[in-house]
Formats: sequence, structure tokens, C-alpha cells
Amino acid sequence: MPPLILASTSPYRRELLTRLGVPFEAHPPGVPEEVIAGESATDRALRLAQAKAQAVARRFPDAIVIGSDQVAAAGERVLGKPGDAAACRAQLTSLSGRTALFHTACTLAGTGAGVHAAHVDTTTVVFRSLGAEEIERYVAREQPFDCAGGFKAEALGITLFEYIESRDPTALIGLPLIWLAGALRGAGYRLP
Repeated sequence: MPPLILASTSPYRRELLTRLGVPFEAHPPGVPEEVIAGESATDRALRLAQAKAQAVARRFPDAIVIGSDQVAAAGERVLGKPGDAAACRAQLTSLSGRTALFHTACTLAGTGAGVHAAHVDTTTVVFRSLGAEEIERYVAREQPFDCAGGFKAEALGITLFEYIESRDPTALIGLPLIWLAGALRGAGYRLP
């Protein structure tokens, strides 16, 4: 089998991919995550996932490369990674009692093997009404400054929601493993 490479520096994506039990390497894609005016959240996630996979595939033409990106939106507003406690509190305050959509794109690129596949998983997250003290406690305890939306659903962030609707619960964390496992099987990897 061709070597498998994850085009990502995300520790969350590396941890998820490890679950599949397939040896892989991770390499930074070095792709700027620029915003294009008028581009939908879904299109942006897919464009960036493809760009990441293609950038690494050019460096490793004999490998199968996984690219992924997630773009979250509440209405027309794109939610970024907050970066610090104040921005995280503000973002969670704005999400209180609202719904956000998380568009997680995943692509496979294998130039030598002729592998090209792409998928976008959309997860709906409905936040419960959150008080300022709850948000403060959550942010101080979890410090999810590097997570789109300002929470970690795989940890204490789960307490912030009314409910989640998803075809693949791993997509919200950053890598849709149900789709990816099928795509890798299609490329010849043996899973399980």
C-alpha cells in the first residue's frame, strides 16, 4: 500500500486518525487559510481541505494524502478559532441559545495511485442558553482557544448543548472517520 499522510498539524485530527489503526505520517500543508468574499462555509471547508491535500501530495507523489478542514457558521457569521479567553467568552455568549453548523471537509489525494475523493459532513449543534458564569467556568477549565466555535465537544464542551445532529460524531472533532474509513477501503487499505 502507498504510504498514508495526514496533511495537518492538528493534534485532534492525528488522534482521530490513529483510531483507524493504519500507520501514517503527519506533515504540515503550509496552506494559507484565506477567506474569499462570498464563499459559503461549505465551499471554503472543501477548498481548504483539497488545497491542503494537494500541497502535501505534490511533495509526496507516491503517497495517499488526507486533507481536512472545518468551517463553522452561525447564520451568515463564520466562527473562527477564538485564540484567547476573551474572544472565546464572546463567541460562546453569541452562540447561547442558537444553532451553529460545522462543515467538516475531508479529501483524499493520491497522484501516483490516481486516488481523488472528497466529502463534506455537516453537523448541527444547538446550544442551550448559557449564563455568563457558566461560560466563564467553562472557558477557564477547558481553554478551547484553538477550536472552531470555542468548545471541545469531545470533552467538557458537551455540557453546553441542547443537542447535536450528525451523521458522523467524529466530524465535529475535525475528521469524519466514517466517510474516511470507506474512502480508505476504496483506495485498498484494509479496515478493520
